[in-house]
Amino acid sequence: MKTKAELRTMYRELRKQMTTSDVENYSSKILEHFILQFNPTENQKIHCFLPIEKFREVNTIPLMNYCFEHGIRFFVPKVMGDKLISVELFPDSELEYNAWGILEPKTHMDAQVKDFDFVIAPLLYCDPNGNRVGYGKGFYDGLFSSISTDGLKIGVNFFPPKECISDLRSEDIPLDYLIIPSSVFSFKIG
Repeated sequence: MKTKAELRTMYRELRKQMTTSDVENYSSKILEHFILQFNPTENQKIHCFLPIEKFREVNTIPLMNYCFEHGIRFFVPKVMGDKLISVELFPDSELEYNAWGILEPKTHMDAQVKDFDFVIAPLLYCDPNGNRVGYGKGFYDGLFSSISTDGLKIGVNFFPPKECISDLRSEDIPLDYLIIPSSVFSFKIG
């Protein structure tokens, strides 16, 4: 077992070692798994992060384009103060980089949607029980606690779950699924 801080450091370092080609190749496989496993359909609602390239996050831009092409509603997070709001994107939406280098919509219009079919979350690590290690701000735990329980919480990552996290908090909300380049892990019970 390791602490979140230890895992955060370890997996940031592993990501730094990845090439741009690795990130693109693995991201493509993760997208394929998502589409095959969950078969998103027209008018469903997906909340998904836009990647921070310098952190070598999973590239979700192809998923955004897939959604636009198939009539799937696509929402992205935007940091407003100490919480995330959900902004719906359209093919003509204007995007800009915020102070942290995260691509976000220019608009501050919260879509007020809570009944997402899928919430795809960034993470640095996920343990065998679906507990995630993010960047330490708690934004996604806040988002998870505010949405419909019917929506599936899906993490995407390049690395498989190995060891458990030793310092979980009561506010930590586990994922339902984790998608890595080689497979999909389910943490749902029942």
